[in-house]
Amino acid sequence: MTRVLAAGVFDLLHYGHLRYLEEAKRQGGEGAELIVVVARDSTVFKRKGRLPVLKEEHRRALVEGLKPVNRAILGELDLDMDKVIREVKPDIIAIGYDQEDLSDLVKLKGIKVIRVGKYGDISSSTIRAMINPASVRREGPSAEPDPRP
Repeated sequence: MTRVLAAGVFDLLHYGHLRYLEEAKRQGGEGAELIVVVARDSTVFKRKGRLPVLKEEHRRALVEGLKPVNRAILGELDLDMDKVIREVKPDIIAIGYDQEDLSDLVKLKGIKVIRVGKYGDISSSTIRAMINPASVRREGPSAEPDPRP
């Protein structure tokens, strides 16, 4: 069985996320197993300067509930993709259209890396901007308690 690894934040889950995961699994062929790494809240804050809307465990559970996903795991706190790769042992790593930084972390021997294109014009950023344009990019930690449920 071919094992495919995909990764992302998956905040404000949308159709583009589903299509990315469907295509990632398809790349593994019939009977492929898809394992998805969901970014930790602290990782999102380090990379994007803001916390995700949904907490990491909620995002992980939502992703694991999607039909193409066999298992979803939380990423490493120290962004150690090599450790994740050693544990998961993927045959294929699927990188999304917006994951340039991830492609730099994935320096592999014998693992096929594929890039999955964008589907339509939807993204978590555009959804966030439609809901609350002022909340698109807040720099630094908030002095207020975490408002997420």
